[in-house]
Amino acid sequence: MIGLIGLGLMGRPIGLRLLAAGHPLMVWNRSPEKALPLIREGARAATDLAEIGQHCQLILLCLSDAEAVRAVVLGATGLGVLQPQQLIVDLSSISPEQTRAIAAQTAAHWVDAPVSGGVRGAENGSLVVMAGGQEQDIDRLRPIAQAFSQRLTAMGGLGCGQVSKLCNQLIVAANSLLIAEAIALAEAAGVDATRLPSALAGGYADSLPFQTLAPRMASHQHEPVQWKVATLRKDLANVLQCAATEGLPLKLAALALQQLDQAMHAGWQEDDLSRIIDLYGVKLC
Repeated sequence: MIGLIGLGLMGRPIGLRLLAAGHPLMVWNRSPEKALPLIREGARAATDLAEIGQHCQLILLCLSDAEAVRAVVLGATGLGVLQPQQLIVDLSSISPEQTRAIAAQTAAHWVDAPVSGGVRGAENGSLVVMAGGQEQDIDRLRPIAQAFSQRLTAMGGLGCGQVSKLCNQLIVAANSLLIAEAIALAEAAGVDATRLPSALAGGYADSLPFQTLAPRMASHQHEPVQWKVATLRKDLANVLQCAATEGLPLKLAALALQQLDQAMHAGWQEDDLSRIIDLYGVKLC
């Protein structure tokens, strides 16, 4: 039995992919109603976290931040005492330092395996997984990850998956803000920005973030939420923390964080990342 904890934007489609692949699944979420789509597909709902800790040998975490991971694994109402044969796979994006600190306080084996590819990637099983941990533990994860990912890469020891995800988020954060500036420039100069995604497709400026964000930014349509502003802001703060630990100044990352802070101060924490176009005050053509 596989345990899955956290059924938000990413956890729910990952769970559905696991069920479709035939994996027996026990699920838990802080808001129980989010488990209903998975229960309808055959998942078993845990009454509490301790039930997952008792019955699941492999436990996937898909949570919002390190505080949530710590509470689930080590909290008074968390998983409880875990055994050395159990494996925790953390798909969440938290800092490497937090990963190592939490993992050190449990007897279970641990793999940090953050993912990239967004909600669409989770839905169609094309996520990429960056894994850190012992080789035998990563190999144990591989057949499970095939249900929701196109590729799993072992990046090194514990925490290396999170470092790799930070590198991913650094590129994505800067790219996302440049996409917003490109849309703003096009609109300000009288170009129909809705044509940019097809016009630039296949060129050097093209990317998955561009094809995901540019249409939403150009049309100023930000629903449904696929990637929250607060999520990227959290990840970018972890990038700068990691860089500071290594004595490495990241000037572009710092500028990107300032822009995301503006979006947070505007009250867009739970909005889709495409909302950052509104920082530039552009109007529809």
